[in-house]
Amino acid sequence: SNEGGDEVSDKNEAPPAERQKELLEEYDSESRYRVFSGKAVATFVRILSILVALYHLYGAALGTPVTLKHRSLHVAMTLGLAFLLYPFGKKGDRRKLAWWDALLALLIASIAVYVWVDYLGIISRAGIPNGLDLAFGTLLVLLVLEGARRVTGPALPVLGILFILYAMFGKSMPGFFGHRGYTWDALASFLFVSTDGIYGTAVGVAASYIFLFILFGAFMDKSGMGLFFNDIALALAGHSRGGPAKVAVIASGLLGSINGSAVANVVTTGTFTIPLMKKTGYSKEFAGAVEASASVGGQLLPPIMGAAAFIMAEILGIQYRVIALAALLPALLYYIGIMVQVHIRAVKDGLSGIPRDRLPKAWAVLKDRGHLLIPLVFLVVMLFFSGRTVIYSAFMTILVTVGVSFLRPSTRMSLKDILDALHEGTRAVVPVAVACAAVGPIIGVASITGFGLSMAHAIVSMGGTSILLTLGFTMVACIILGMGLPSIPAYLITATMAAPALVRLGIEPIVSHLFVFYFAMFANITPPVALASFAAAGISGGNPVKTGLASIKLSLAGFIVPFIFVFNQALLLRNTSLLEGFLVVITSILGVTLLGSAVEGQLLTRMNVALRVLAAGAALLLMTPDRVQDLFGAAAAGLLAVLQIVQYRREKKKAGPASA
Repeated sequence: SNEGGDEVSDKNEAPPAERQKELLEEYDSESRYRVFSGKAVATFVRILSILVALYHLYGAALGTPVTLKHRSLHVAMTLGLAFLLYPFGKKGDRRKLAWWDALLALLIASIAVYVWVDYLGIISRAGIPNGLDLAFGTLLVLLVLEGARRVTGPALPVLGILFILYAMFGKSMPGFFGHRGYTWDALASFLFVSTDGIYGTAVGVAASYIFLFILFGAFMDKSGMGLFFNDIALALAGHSRGGPAKVAVIASGLLGSINGSAVANVVTTGTFTIPLMKKTGYSKEFAGAVEASASVGGQLLPPIMGAAAFIMAEILGIQYRVIALAALLPALLYYIGIMVQVHIRAVKDGLSGIPRDRLPKAWAVLKDRGHLLIPLVFLVVMLFFSGRTVIYSAFMTILVTVGVSFLRPSTRMSLKDILDALHEGTRAVVPVAVACAAVGPIIGVASITGFGLSMAHAIVSMGGTSILLTLGFTMVACIILGMGLPSIPAYLITATMAAPALVRLGIEPIVSHLFVFYFAMFANITPPVALASFAAAGISGGNPVKTGLASIKLSLAGFIVPFIFVFNQALLLRNTSLLEGFLVVITSILGVTLLGSAVEGQLLTRMNVALRVLAAGAALLLMTPDRVQDLFGAAAAGLLAVLQIVQYRREKKKAGPASA
């Protein structure tokens, strides 16, 4: 069903697999890993990756060592793999291992050995480090920053260095950003020994939730879930108006929730969906924007949310299911908003779908691969109803995935598939784990210097007495902080710097964190540094900036919804009755539909500026979960419907004699 699959762009006719690799390496530094030509080194790295995965699975099933030992070992294993897999620079040899990279891997391993051997001594000397503590602490900071530079690019380590300098010289800063200052000895000891430093919450989450859920995604991929998502999306939506774009929205959303990387998701699914969208008649920029917006939104979509929900639960100290339930309706509204614009654009431009005879049949797809949904259902049941921990639930779901794959020959995982999943899952974890370690100095310094509170004070001061203005400044801060960063460190940094500003205004922590999370994700599609949009433009051949602007238009509901749920938590289905929740769902969906109509300038027929303003006003009133505003919104929507019906009939009447 992949018609047009080899029409990657007007400028590049490379085969899809080769083009995928080129785009990933261009826009996603995490994909620039080595593929060793030497069998011995390749085998060693593969075995090491599998052992790392088995260690984390063992820990999930039977428990881990004490916190500092476990986290130091996790960082040593993942950062060691980073030095083995990622060369010093873009032009470094990706076929052979440099001796200095092997040395760096041994150095990071030596830090874990030191922690395990002298654990009691290190703990007892906390705050009064000896020479070895300082040496290993300094080495740890340097290796973490260098590993992050190789894997994620320069943004994160540069930010880390700036925060370290701020900790050391902040006493010279005027105003509320000044603090008493810290010596390097005190700072190195804090970052090394404290569980608020490099071995902090971010690394703890990476060593548990993130590792297991990325591993789960690798097992799902090996069982054929990606193909299933593509085929079922084609079967359900491919034949409708603008079908390929709807397929992109569905497939990218489902895959994005599991894999947690917007850029990788764009490239993986986009090489299939974008050429199909272009062939159907969508413009290059719009086709790229659909894929970018849908891929970014996957991280907002429960049940997995690209593992961010589990980090949020850990930071806030609340149950995962509370966050997943709160995130559900806003995420669905986001996707409905994209789908509405996609459909209206197809109607406006007279686009059709893919002929049914070229599409897979839904029942045939479900019959062949529908059993692959069982692990997802099992995961939801475990997370929401079993009472077991998230980590144990993830471990059991991985086992269920392997078992379920044996139900059909087409999905059956061989021993090689299982080992490949362990190897590739670990490799996929490495960039996230290294980024979480590199976030440690930033969060740690923000904690000990009070920078987070100072940042919150600055944002609130700029906003003055206006909550809306404060939210606006927070949104801008989140988008700036999220530029060029992977999604998880982007959220961690914005949660540290920006969320406290909203909490100071009396907004509940879960609402504040969801607000900053949304805009940290949208940094991926917001120019000037819109990596997901730029990657999509690389596939479509469109203008990157125009693709980014088109992505913002498609994601408009996602930009508005966070402001609304701050003022009324009914949109998060919190503190509301069943009837109120039902009404919120209905009015919000109607509001998002009208918003898409206003953006595209069409409902039943084309709308002039006045009608588009009326549609936008009705949309905002309906999306705000307030009964009085809902009534005004419904009245405005009714008036719009009447005017559109009259206009539609008039145009149809005029067209009748002309066509006759």
